[in-house]
Amino acid sequence: MPTTNNDGLKGGVTTTTQPIRRNKNMFWNILLGIAAILAILIVVIATRPTDFRVSRSTKMSARPEAVFAQVNDFHNWEVWSPWAKMDPNAKSTFEGPSSGTGAIFRWDGNKDVGAGSMTILESRPNDLVRIKLDFIRPFAGTNDVKFLLEPAGNNETAVTWSMAGKNNFMAKAIGLFMDCEKMVGDQYDKGLASIKLIVEGSPTP
Repeated sequence: MPTTNNDGLKGGVTTTTQPIRRNKNMFWNILLGIAAILAILIVVIATRPTDFRVSRSTKMSARPEAVFAQVNDFHNWEVWSPWAKMDPNAKSTFEGPSSGTGAIFRWDGNKDVGAGSMTILESRPNDLVRIKLDFIRPFAGTNDVKFLLEPAGNNETAVTWSMAGKNNFMAKAIGLFMDCEKMVGDQYDKGLASIKLIVEGSPTP
């Protein structure tokens, strides 16, 4: 006479749904764990500072007008800008005045330099150059860049190169794994060192 097990199957063959249920429970527990981790990560990223500022300074043995001439004319940037050295084959275009307020520089390069534009918004001779920096890729963003020049005595000039802006969600996420302030700051140090060589009359590296 055929027998019936606890699962209602005839013929004396015993089966169970318990392993299947355990696997399903484990699968859902894993999904819930991943969702919880993602939720915590999103909260951490969202609460990171929105405003940022990068600034580097140095002194140069040259008068302010010599330094001003280097930063007020985008045509000169290709000589000392560290990003120009990262991609010598980047496409560059110039619009508007040759220098000063209204001058525009656009670039389109490799993954190291991306693409974007710079527009001089304010130019105070031998004192200040303020630039609107627009990134197109690797991700969009707009920052405020300034070169502040201050006489330091004995024909020296104190030069401060700074950038300020707001971090979007993607920038905040990248900041968890990369020290963006140091990365940009290191390039600013290189650029200032190159300007210093030029205005002090030494050959550029």
